[in-house]
Amino acid sequence: MLPITTLTLNIPETRKPRIVIIGGGFGGINLAKKLRGKNFQVVMFDKQNYHGFWPLLYQVATAGLEPDAIAEPLRKLFSAEDYDDFFFRLVRVTNIDPVAKVVSTLIGDLPYDYLVIATGTKTNYFGNDQIKKFSFPLKKIPDALNLRSQMLQCFEQANMTSDPELRQSLMNFVIVGGGPTGVELAGALAEMKKHVLPHDYPGMDISKMNIYLVEGMGRLLPPMSPESSEKTYRYLKDLGVNIILNTLVESYDGDKAVLKNGDQIGTNTLIWAAGVSGALIDGLPPETIERGRILVNEHNQVLGFNDLFAIGDIAFMKTDKWPKGHPGVAQPAIQQGQLLAKNLLRLQNKEQLEPFEYTDKGSLAIIGRNRAVADLPGNLHFGGFFAWVVWLFVHVMALVGFRNKLVVLSNWVYRFFTYENGTRLIIRPYVRKGDKIKQRFFDRYNAEE
Repeated sequence: MLPITTLTLNIPETRKPRIVIIGGGFGGINLAKKLRGKNFQVVMFDKQNYHGFWPLLYQVATAGLEPDAIAEPLRKLFSAEDYDDFFFRLVRVTNIDPVAKVVSTLIGDLPYDYLVIATGTKTNYFGNDQIKKFSFPLKKIPDALNLRSQMLQCFEQANMTSDPELRQSLMNFVIVGGGPTGVELAGALAEMKKHVLPHDYPGMDISKMNIYLVEGMGRLLPPMSPESSEKTYRYLKDLGVNIILNTLVESYDGDKAVLKNGDQIGTNTLIWAAGVSGALIDGLPPETIERGRILVNEHNQVLGFNDLFAIGDIAFMKTDKWPKGHPGVAQPAIQQGQLLAKNLLRLQNKEQLEPFEYTDKGSLAIIGRNRAVADLPGNLHFGGFFAWVVWLFVHVMALVGFRNKLVVLSNWVYRFFTYENGTRLIIRPYVRKGDKIKQRFFDRYNAEE
């Protein structure tokens, strides 16, 4: 292995203004694309070498899509043939010094003229370390692959155990959080229960599989309209999902989920989709942070700095219309990234900056086959098959890269006619730390003859 001390960022010196972008999400890539051909050196740092389309992450977790169908390599997006003076480095940023204007990484420091923080969010466990230890998050592709292996392993074990209590625990799935991720995941699992699992496990009573969706507020999809929440509730009930509202999960030890209302659910799988917080970087002054996000003005400048910016989910821009900041979806990040590219040119030319105004294009959520809900501008709310078609179209068009669009669309067409989730593969068995049952199972499975 190459010693870390021999690695360098290897960014060439330049006479152009240097823009450093931390994060290759929706905000970061749209900013970088709009800077193409402009008089800047652009450097992007990210801990992963791909841009992921996270709204479809739950389909990877439920064996509907392969991970490479929702991800595109960043180097492919910004090839040297098309983007002059663009440099990507696969590295974690450890600290920023906004006074000295230096970014620190694990393998070296880099000075900047303009810095853009577009790091997005991370899973928020609200300080509950036990839930963090034993639950399954769903924020990254490795999370989705771990969850896919976990669920398929549960079915395999349930099919081979003679202990009815253990079998039921393996067939109980608890999803915490009734937002879009939780709702869409519950719908996908319910569709698997109805159309896929009975054929895969003919000797097992799949009707005993339970899907629990736990939400702390009084309705599902709190960011969406009450009409969409009500439709979502009915759709999930029709699919057999057990919905528990106005209740929080108090603890989970890997075997049993304890709810605030006193109920207990024996389960080997608890999926945490209950909240996120900003993926902050050390070095920012405390006064620039509020509610785990970075305070910015109407130009996405971090408060107190003219050359430091934050865009997307990490940015907290308070306006009269959005007093709690913009919604944590892709569109604010995309629009802020595109506008910031124009404003960086204006800043360089000493021109007046254009304020950001979010264009709300609506919200969508899918709840299984032929079921979705939509809140569109103009106070338009609808659900059912037409909303499902709109959801499919919007998500295909939003994918990055023609190949990804083609792969996802062909997968969906295939599944529409066959009811098949075609990627039910345990490629890398997952054993949660401390899970003695699964450890024994896979010790036997992997034992040499």
